[in-house]
Amino acid sequence: MHARDVVRAWGAILSGRPPVLSIEVTRECPLRCPGCYAYEPDHIAGHAGLRTLADYKGDSLVKRAIELVDRVRPLHVSLVGGDPLVRFREMEALVPQILARDIHVQLVTSAFRPPAPEWAAMRRMTIAVSIDGLPAEHDVRRAPATYDRILKNIAGSRVTIHSTITSQMFSRPGYLEEFVAFWSPRPEIQRIWFSLFTPQRGATDAEILTPAQRVQAIEELTELRLRYPKLDMSSRLLPEFLNPPSSPANCIFSKVTETLSADLTSRVTPCQFGGDPDCSQCGCIASMGMAAVGHYKLGGIVPLGSIFKASVKVGQLRAQRRRPHVPAIDAPAPVPAGVSNPE
Repeated sequence: MHARDVVRAWGAILSGRPPVLSIEVTRECPLRCPGCYAYEPDHIAGHAGLRTLADYKGDSLVKRAIELVDRVRPLHVSLVGGDPLVRFREMEALVPQILARDIHVQLVTSAFRPPAPEWAAMRRMTIAVSIDGLPAEHDVRRAPATYDRILKNIAGSRVTIHSTITSQMFSRPGYLEEFVAFWSPRPEIQRIWFSLFTPQRGATDAEILTPAQRVQAIEELTELRLRYPKLDMSSRLLPEFLNPPSSPANCIFSKVTETLSADLTSRVTPCQFGGDPDCSQCGCIASMGMAAVGHYKLGGIVPLGSIFKASVKVGQLRAQRRRPHVPAIDAPAPVPAGVSNPE
């Protein structure tokens, strides 16, 4: 995060606007990955799941998404899903329009389809490709977005590899290094990120790390970052995984991010995971990154987090005063699961 970004984000917070906007641009995805939080039944309060929402397509999606961006005026937009490349034509039209507003765009995909070639040359554009471990594990979990298909589809692109560390990855020593060593030499790869699996409270997913595995993961990443420059996990970030924010109320990332689902109206709360995430086991790289920023002390004395909390209160008061004057975006009518909205 550059100084210019911090100043702009602070200004947005003081005015009551979220600096980060995350949009689930489609409810559709060709994958059925175990542990995917987006399709949990409690992901969106008041709905039976992402697939039960209506969504948009074509010019309607582009127009309404731009209206939303112009209303919120964020500094960063994450396009997620589902998989945004299900709507690849719409994304090819939408992304340049958002970038033209001096907003950073991050598009999160399985790379089951190639990203637009022109995105490789666009500043302030991040294509994050989700990889679930090495081929033996990933290809089972993520078919049809297998390693062979991903490698073919990202050729000539500039992408960030993001992987979520799960308990299964500790079945043999050296797993994380083998993963990093595979992706690091490839010219398409700009950087590599890791998160840790974040469960819902009370869940018993096989992916949940034990406390010892969590410590081991951070120890290994701390060592690997020194030998693999593309492993973009800073020395300030990594310790935060061992003491994550205790609740969404204490999580800077959840406070600065507005997440809307596929109908462009339903809010995903208390953070992008939705439902009831177990914050004591949070492994979100974005949350840990913002926690590291919050713990940084200006002049070695004043934590940025304390300034942030005061700024949020000011911003909330300003937002409450003008809220009645902010027009809402019309939502599409609900449709049954498995049926696409005709727009």
